[in-house]
Amino acid sequence: MKIGVLALQGAVREHLRHIELSGHEGVSVKRVEQLEEIDGLILPGGESTTLRRLMNLYGFKEALVNSDLPMFGTCAGLIVLAQDIVGEEGYLQKLDITVERNSFGRQVDSFEAELDIKGIANDIEAVFIRAPHIEKVNSDNVEILSTVDDKIVAVKEGNYLGVSFHPELTDDYRVTQYFIDHIVAEHKHAAV
Repeated sequence: MKIGVLALQGAVREHLRHIELSGHEGVSVKRVEQLEEIDGLILPGGESTTLRRLMNLYGFKEALVNSDLPMFGTCAGLIVLAQDIVGEEGYLQKLDITVERNSFGRQVDSFEAELDIKGIANDIEAVFIRAPHIEKVNSDNVEILSTVDDKIVAVKEGNYLGVSFHPELTDDYRVTQYFIDHIVAEHKHAAV
């Protein structure tokens, strides 16, 4: 399958590497037209306000709001997918959750953890950098996949996967592989 990484900011190369390690083709997505050429899209981390500005500038918001393309958001990508952000309205509103930005602290408070992620594995390496967490799940359709210190850090809803951390900054590509082999593949199979 062909999986795109929104290449406006963030760890694009690292996500592409994880896609390739998963046995699939990775594509840097820089133009809206490319969305029609891919089976799924990864929204990388970075700074969510900047990411939203760039998505507006290049026309991605409208295209993605109106799309059922499977999407995987990491860190800032999770924030972009959320229905609500504490204190403001969400952006793409694909995951029926409320997120809180920087809830684990500032840059100096960054940390790594080994997570038990439902349906994937109990030893997933995760890097948290100014990470958000999922404050609230707003629907029974959202499946909680993992928590850290009683904070929700990974969820799935339909075609969408969101995590608070940066799986791409480790050598462990199983979260990306799960997105492709389960969420994207199921969507593609259902569309046939």
